[in-house]
Amino acid sequence: MKNRAKLINRIVCSIIAISIALLGLFPLVWMVLASFKNKKEVLATPLRILPKVFTMENFQKIFDDQTMSFTRSLLVTFFVAAVAVFLSLLINMMAGYVFARMNFYGKRFLWVYCILSMYIPGMTISLTSFLVVQKLGMLDSLAVLILPGVVSGYSIFFFRQFFLNLPSSLEEAAMIDGAGRMRIFFSIFIPLSKSPMVVLGAGTFIGYWNSFIWPSMTITTPKYMQIMQIIRSMRSVYSTDFGAVMAGTAIAVIPPIILFFIFQKQIVKGLVLSGLK
Repeated sequence: MKNRAKLINRIVCSIIAISIALLGLFPLVWMVLASFKNKKEVLATPLRILPKVFTMENFQKIFDDQTMSFTRSLLVTFFVAAVAVFLSLLINMMAGYVFARMNFYGKRFLWVYCILSMYIPGMTISLTSFLVVQKLGMLDSLAVLILPGVVSGYSIFFFRQFFLNLPSSLEEAAMIDGAGRMRIFFSIFIPLSKSPMVVLGAGTFIGYWNSFIWPSMTITTPKYMQIMQIIRSMRSVYSTDFGAVMAGTAIAVIPPIILFFIFQKQIVKGLVLSGLK
């Protein structure tokens, strides 16, 4: 009787989980299929999921643009996200190591400040951040896309908690052998931090890849525009080629999906590890 109840419970839970997954995937599937429809068929009524005739004209439109704005924005966005991931991991890992393993004057004050920064929504300081980068002359540059979001209170907190749970004997043994702080950090702590690095690195990459509001505030030069800005520019007040918008969006979601499938095991492991801490 108990086994039967467990079986029924599993079946019900599986049905609910599959239903939720299908509901979540439906907009993505519809978007991809809509990118293969012609301009008239995208918004035709009644709504059809599958296109009558699969066409590549929407992809040709966005890639045949004489200004090459879509292709360039893909490369620029990827470069910005990749550099941001590298700098973010390096800086936040170092900060997490300092808070976890070193004692210095003002440490408690800085740690409280770091914690409080996690509870401040980015939108509330966007205007202040804009005025700062404007005064520094950073508008319309790659630096304004990368630097403002590199330091993260959450990432510092995440790495600190991870480093606190590493045995101090590793660090003590290295110091006895004459290793300094930098060597210990790069030779011991970084190799042991692959899981949190993947989790936070993936989150940082996706955050920069999907960024729209901050680039729209700080970038007006076409050569530095991000992929989301280009997709938004495909819309106008009087007419919008929704087929091209769907094609551009379908291409824009490919890198995050590939990133997840490549590192899914490490991401799940890192999330579980953070939950156990």
